[in-house]
Amino acid sequence: MIALDHQAPDLAGIVRSGDLVMWGQGTSEPIALTHALMAQRAAIGRFSAFVGISLSESVQVAHADCVSFTSYCGAGHNRALALAGRLEILPCHYSELPRLVEGGPWQPDVLLLQVAPADADGRYSLSLAGDYLVHAIRGARVVVAEVNAQAPTTCGQTLGAEDIDFVLHTDRPPLRAPPGRAHPAEAGVAHHVASLIEDGATIQHGIGTLPEAIVALLGDRRDLGLHSGVLGDAAASLIRAGVVTNALKTIDAGASVAGLLMGSESINALAHRYAAIQLRGIGYTHSAAVLASIDNLVTINSAIEVDLTGQVNAEVADGVYVGAVGGAIDFIRGARAARNGRAIIALPSRTAGKGIGRIVSRLAGPVSTARSDAPTIVTEHGIADLRDLSLSQRVARMIGIAHPDDRERLAAEARQSRLA
Repeated sequence: MIALDHQAPDLAGIVRSGDLVMWGQGTSEPIALTHALMAQRAAIGRFSAFVGISLSESVQVAHADCVSFTSYCGAGHNRALALAGRLEILPCHYSELPRLVEGGPWQPDVLLLQVAPADADGRYSLSLAGDYLVHAIRGARVVVAEVNAQAPTTCGQTLGAEDIDFVLHTDRPPLRAPPGRAHPAEAGVAHHVASLIEDGATIQHGIGTLPEAIVALLGDRRDLGLHSGVLGDAAASLIRAGVVTNALKTIDAGASVAGLLMGSESINALAHRYAAIQLRGIGYTHSAAVLASIDNLVTINSAIEVDLTGQVNAEVADGVYVGAVGGAIDFIRGARAARNGRAIIALPSRTAGKGIGRIVSRLAGPVSTARSDAPTIVTEHGIADLRDLSLSQRVARMIGIAHPDDRERLAAEARQSRLA
């Protein structure tokens, strides 16, 4: 393990022209390394980068002069790349990422990690993410670790000195997810979703203000569990309040399981050396067999638009890639297979800015979730459980939760297309 100069880490001697470089997404990004990488991109020569949710300035359109960016999503700073036509999209289910990054076509040559300081046994916690990193580690030619003195030590996979080729020591606050506030329509959606979550349920939720608003409404529940791709500050509040105990989970009893922590110091401080929060790789968090074994599993994800038959577009808005296929199908099918499970897609009936309807007769973007997988759809106007319904039954339910000013038009369009 070779120490890098903390003032000017030289990555141009590590990353080769033509390499594929990968790093942790969201708050797990090792920004001292990624910023150095981008500053030295011209000296390296053209290379590729696989990025997830990008929260830092390391992902910029200007950097595409030397870097070919690919992502499974259009979140964070990826959106500017997508608008500029400089983002290549890998449309895949999240559960496929382990295969793709470990021995597959997207296995990185160089992997950049943020880790916590070594423990008494010389082991380094992956800190804020298990996610796809635990799979990518196994095949990378070079592993470069930023050992951040302020990164929490979490329970999950650890690395030894033998697993790390280069190390950079830093002392900085980890990135934090940008704070947000649910707008009035989202608050209405959140109340309807919360009404579907009973004591003892195990919850999965996606990212953004709406899922956080839903979780924040569950303070009066008892013995909730968590098994999710991501945990944020709202989840931390429920754990601290004793609402989340994980006591009734049929697997991982007593522990909240996630792939990624993405919030502020609130969730980071809670997770530090706390055995009741465990970070795992995607091969576990999104496993069909694992999810099917969790009784009372409630999965909550969002969408850009949903059509009258239950088809979901979670990827493209106004012609720009802003979302992802992501883990929605993994969790929808997992909840369907679980005993007493329920999958939910939650969204406001109209966009907050332009007032564009999000319950539509025809999707304006791709079909991210097929109507054969249609779960329960929730807006601020109600709940439409589409499971086991015929097309005409679905149309009636979906029109009932659309914005009132859109319903007459939707009904006419449904009759025209012979769905009504």
